[in-house]
Formats: sequence, C-alpha cells, structure tokens
Amino acid sequence: MTDNAQVPDRNLALELCRVTEAAALAAPRWMGRGDKEGADGAAVDAMRHVLDSVTMDGIVVIGEGEKDEAPMLYNGERIGNGSPPAADIAVDPIDGTTLTSRGRANAIAVIAVSDRDTMFDPGPCVYMEKIAVGPECASVIDITASPTENLRRIAEAKSEDVRDLTAVILDRDRHNDLIAEVRTAGARIRLIPGR
Repeated sequence: MTDNAQVPDRNLALELCRVTEAAALAAPRWMGRGDKEGADGAAVDAMRHVLDSVTMDGIVVIGEGEKDEAPMLYNGERIGNGSPPAADIAVDPIDGTTLTSRGRANAIAVIAVSDRDTMFDPGPCVYMEKIAVGPECASVIDITASPTENLRRIAEAKSEDVRDLTAVILDRDRHNDLIAEVRTAGARIRLIPGR
C-alpha cells in the first residue's frame, strides 16, 4: 500500500454536509424549550467543532448572531484547519431559532462557501430585499422597481392578470407595507411563517 492509499479522499462539499448535520443534530434537544439562545449555542458549538476539522482556510464573511447578541460564528472568524483551499464562508447554524424554541418546524442549518475574496460582504446589514421568480420572468423583474411594477411585469411576461399571481411573503411585521401594496395591486398572497 502506498502512502497515498492511506490518505482518505476528502471532498469539501461532503465535509460541509457534516458541518450542517452536526448543527442540525445539536438543536433538537432545545426544541420547544423556549430558549432560542440555548438552541443557537448548541448548534454553534457543534458546527464550530466540525468546521475546525475541515480542510480549508475559511473566513466567515457573513456570520450570525450579532443582531440578537446570541452565540455566534462571527464575521472575520477563521474556520477550518488552515490548509488550502482559501474560502469565504456564509453561515447560520440555525436559521429559525425562534421556530426551534417554540417547537415548530422549518428551521435549517445553512452554510455557503466560495473562493476567497469572491463572496459579497453586506457589512452590518441584517435584512435585504429579495425577489425570486421562475425562469420566464427573470429578465423582467427589477429589485429597484416597486412591488406593484414588478407584479405588472410578471403578469405581462406570463400573459396573465396580476390577480392570477400569488406572491409568497415571509409573515413578519416588517413586511406589513409590502403585504398591503401587493394586496392593493391585486395579487394573492401566501404568507409563510417567520423564524
């Protein structure tokens, strides 16, 4: 057996699956206990433990925790074992800490990786405007246009009326104005639970 045969084949994508799996397996013990910081702390600790074994020189570009002073993988933190490849990381050990603490479904552990210095760094912002549409409408939407205008463009691209469209919106107080505008424009709304 050669030396190369003794070195296990490593695959970064599979290693990152283990990272999110560790966070996801640590959180359920906190489900329904009303302690979102405890759930987040368990997921952060588990995720960090596995991340430290991953062959990469990672820097957290988009971390979690700052906005609610929870345990965190913080922006600028170095993760991995320090060996190449050099990578930028976006991470959230539990996107849905409140859901978990209330015993609800749909929390998720998240990690994204890109080559070093290629990931967009949003700085201190917490929320961003986002629009998702099917491929037939991708060329007609404009993030800087009003929801009313985007709904009109989508309807036109689909050869439908605005009233035939359904907008899916996160059910959060910060979206009340958006919800009102979409309703005024005539589209239906499907609210999905927040975290």
